[in-house]
Amino acid sequence: MPNVEKHRKMSEELKGKRIKCISMNDEYPVESGELGTVDLVDDMGTIHVNWDNGRTIGLVPEEDKYELI
Repeated sequence: MPNVEKHRKMSEELKGKRIKCISMNDEYPVESGELGTVDLVDDMGTIHVNWDNGRTIGLVPEEDKYELI
């Protein structure tokens, strides 16, 4: 399955799900333990999250650790 189609399917499955950040490899990460709601998964596979603290930074599955709750 091409990546775009794979990511579209992931987006459909994850949209609206609650997620918890375990760790984020970013210069300005959200705190470990922060909760949010998945908005979408883009064509690159980044999981875009509306964090409960008001931020909207995405998770990169190959670099960041998270869990669905």
